Amino acid sequence: MFASLRVRNYRLFFSGQVISNIGTWMQRIAQDWLVFELSGYNSVALGIAVALQFLPTLLLSLWAGVLADRVDKRKLLIAIQSGVALQALVLGVLVLGGAAQLWQVYLLCLVLGVLSALEVPTRQSFVAEMVGRDQTANAVALNSSIFNLARIVGPAIAGFTIVLVGMGWLFIANALSTVAVIAGLALMNPSELFRAPAVDRAKGQLREGLRYVRNRPDLVTVMVLVFFVSTFGITFFTSLAIVAANVFGTEADGYGMLSTLLAVGTFTGALLSARRGSRGGPSLRLLLISAFALGLIEFVGAFMPTYALFGLALVPLGFATITFLNTANALVQTTVSPQMRGRVMGLYVLVVMGGNPIGGPMTGWMADTFGGRSPFYIGGAIALIAAVVCGYLAQRAQQRSGAGSPLAQSMRLG
Repeated sequence: MFASLRVRNYRLFFSGQVISNIGTWMQRIAQDWLVFELSGYNSVALGIAVALQFLPTLLLSLWAGVLADRVDKRKLLIAIQSGVALQALVLGVLVLGGAAQLWQVYLLCLVLGVLSALEVPTRQSFVAEMVGRDQTANAVALNSSIFNLARIVGPAIAGFTIVLVGMGWLFIANALSTVAVIAGLALMNPSELFRAPAVDRAKGQLREGLRYVRNRPDLVTVMVLVFFVSTFGITFFTSLAIVAANVFGTEADGYGMLSTLLAVGTFTGALLSARRGSRGGPSLRLLLISAFALGLIEFVGAFMPTYALFGLALVPLGFATITFLNTANALVQTTVSPQMRGRVMGLYVLVVMGGNPIGGPMTGWMADTFGGRSPFYIGGAIALIAAVVCGYLAQRAQQRSGAGSPLAQSMRLG
């Protein structure tokens, strides 16, 4: 289960992420609640903040993938993480000084969005460079496990800290936690990285990456499914705060507890993904099953009558969500050419996160128009339909290409 931790460079990265991810989740909870308070608990305002964090992904993630293929990923990540620490520090100082206004928070959400658009494809393509292709699936799953362990700890700490001392110190804590990632990256031995041959600067590299994906029906299926599920089904950053405050009438601690229950499921799912990753590669079959389960659980969970039952439904929902995301990520990373990995991951990040500028405001609008539960039952229904349609199209493509073809083997539906 922990095979990739035998690699020193990855151990350094992993250790830094353990600390930093807790800070990241504390900031996410605090930032959402800050927007909620400054806007008078307006659902649309929260959706706008989410959209501003993810809008840069639409504009920059493809270019960031090209950049990741050209430059030293480790040095680029150090620069980006330094910017993340500065963003958190500025937000913390504004809140502690009593000067925070909604427009300032929006602006800092946009800054964080720009940094994330550059960081995510670089970090995800860097995983294979740290551990090599054979351990990539295991490392991807371990990254998710610490991300979701932090998702259990961070929101719980944040919820009670907000009630006790306010939000400002949570932003300062996140700035300090980011130093752990920077230190881990700086201490790595570059000669032990599994680097692909350098990609020289040339015209048409972005189009080359898009053509590469277009000529891979298995990758197209993954990208289409991920777009619909992540845009309409995985809207928890916005919808959980709305349900906590507007449906069940809880404060920040209630929101933090819902996030923690969701994270219990995602953490469990991530550990099982790590176990699968050490035994064999991912499959499109598992991706489709997990997408279907995600949609079904989200749809049913939307109608849970009490806070406790709704919270319990978030555990299997988290499990299905992380199984879906980990499988998609590992499928893409382990089946692409190393020279194309940055560009393909840039496109993958675009379809995973690029729909959030649509999904964030849409979730707020649905909650205001149809009630706080509507983002869950509408999103769940769309995820169900997407899983069924993509499964049907993948089966048709497999039949046309023949059971023994490379396409059929990569799709692994049977």
